[in-house]
Amino acid sequence: MSNQAKSTDQSTVKRILHYVSPYRPQLIGAMIFAVCYVALNLTAPILIGYAIDHIIEEKNVDFSAVAQLSLMIGVTVFACAIFQWLMGLCVNSVSYFTVRDIRKEIFRKFNAVPLRYIDGHPHGDLISRMVNDADAVGDGLQQGITQLFSGLVMILCTLGFMLLINVYIALVVVVITPLSMFAAAFITRLSQKMFREQSKTQGEISSYVEEYIGNQKIVRAFGYEETSQHHFEEINARLCACGQKSQFYSSLANPSTRFVNGIVTAAVCIVGSISAISGTITVGQISVFLTYANQYTKPFNEVTGVIPQLQSALAGADRVFSLLDEKPQQPDGQESVEMNSCKGQIDIENINFSYTPPKKLITNFNLHVKPGQHIAIVGPTGCGKTTLINLLMRFYDVNSGDIKIDGTSIYQIKRNSLRSLYGMVLQDSWLCNASIRDNIAYGKPDASLDEVKAAAKEAHIDTFIERLPNGYDTIVTEQGANLSQGQRQLLCIARVMLCSPPILILDEATSSIDTRTELKIQEAFRQMMQGRTSFIVAHRLSTVREADVILVMKDGNIIEQGSHDELLSKGGFYCRLYHSGENISTGNMPVSVH
Repeated sequence: MSNQAKSTDQSTVKRILHYVSPYRPQLIGAMIFAVCYVALNLTAPILIGYAIDHIIEEKNVDFSAVAQLSLMIGVTVFACAIFQWLMGLCVNSVSYFTVRDIRKEIFRKFNAVPLRYIDGHPHGDLISRMVNDADAVGDGLQQGITQLFSGLVMILCTLGFMLLINVYIALVVVVITPLSMFAAAFITRLSQKMFREQSKTQGEISSYVEEYIGNQKIVRAFGYEETSQHHFEEINARLCACGQKSQFYSSLANPSTRFVNGIVTAAVCIVGSISAISGTITVGQISVFLTYANQYTKPFNEVTGVIPQLQSALAGADRVFSLLDEKPQQPDGQESVEMNSCKGQIDIENINFSYTPPKKLITNFNLHVKPGQHIAIVGPTGCGKTTLINLLMRFYDVNSGDIKIDGTSIYQIKRNSLRSLYGMVLQDSWLCNASIRDNIAYGKPDASLDEVKAAAKEAHIDTFIERLPNGYDTIVTEQGANLSQGQRQLLCIARVMLCSPPILILDEATSSIDTRTELKIQEAFRQMMQGRTSFIVAHRLSTVREADVILVMKDGNIIEQGSHDELLSKGGFYCRLYHSGENISTGNMPVSVH
């Protein structure tokens, strides 16, 4: 193992111990119970040895002493079991509470890192770090504390007892036993790399499965089952291969140590027998020595047996800590202000932005929006429409330039305050696993039922909700699977109507709604947009035509702007799209929509 790898492992262990430190009382309790357990566990062989010495001579058995010793052995074994149970209870508490704290911090980190990080990593991999890798840390703690500490106490106490009984036989055990540790250390170096690869591949397969389960309809609609199966099998095969190698290498440790332990037992028998013949040790003491030799070597076996879990825990901890080490989004400045309301004037001044530095997306972008104006943003896919929305809401920060609301830079406004000024309805509806009422009131949790009903009525979904068995208390399943796409979209529209924000962003907001319902929604939007600054991204053409200003974007720049009639009269890019029957947003707009 390289020095860098050793340093990394030491650093990882220190960080794990940092999470364990709040639970010192349980840890100390586990140590105390471990000492008691070991002490009683080592007392029992001595009592058994005394009992053997009382019955070893023919016709000279001390039944009274044997009965008394048997009772003492029984009490000792029972007390030993109690202390072992108490030790396990304390260890489990430390393990579970530590994993709980790690998961809480991971979830807190998800809410703190920039969206760039979430968007740039497979979601299944992030979930795997929170679930599988955190569990691996907990299992490693459980086994590590139990086996390593109790094993260390067992080794030291057993060694002391053996030295008191017979120094020479004790030295034989001490000299031979460390051979098992050398074998274990060698095998550990072989398997550690494989465990790290296994943990990484587990995250990859979790990500792939999460993606395909969530999009099964699309997979089946396009007949992609066989291809996705092949891809899954390729990842699964890699996981199987590294899993087999890691388990094979690590499984060599236990047989190797047991082989050494067999040599120790044989040596004790030979040396003990010679000592018994010479009269320096009794038969009962040989029995005690054999038991102690087994107990002395047992912790070495147990430690090597949990090596796979310990290595898996270190690999999982590395992935967890790499997530926790991600820099959070830049916090709001001390001079940032709260802005609970605004007129809706927006000024975009010379902004430049790119998701990746070499590839420019938006360059030298300028826009002035008057309060209450309705701005439609159209253009081919990838021209920067949705990116502009992300910048307005500060999901991403511009590389240069500035965006102002009512003359105040959005970078001088607290993020939560800034985002409360916007109401968003996106093409992809998002619903949580809660009641319909809770979903509508997501942006305003303290809203009364009457307010929720009023918003649902404005969104023309109140009749549908009231027909449900539990009305507004009907539970929406994960991602709204028990609702149609149009119904999910209407709920999202009702959510925005309830909040009644001063600025609206409608990104294909009625794309999943039938024409009849859309006409009603458009009327509701007209009422809602009165006096509010609104951005309509690539809506159906009827909405685009009614906008005060249409921005035609291409390659991150506004190439045309004006009203619908003005743009048609110019005979430019917009006019060509319009008359060619192409969709303004995607390049395939059917003529029948206008």
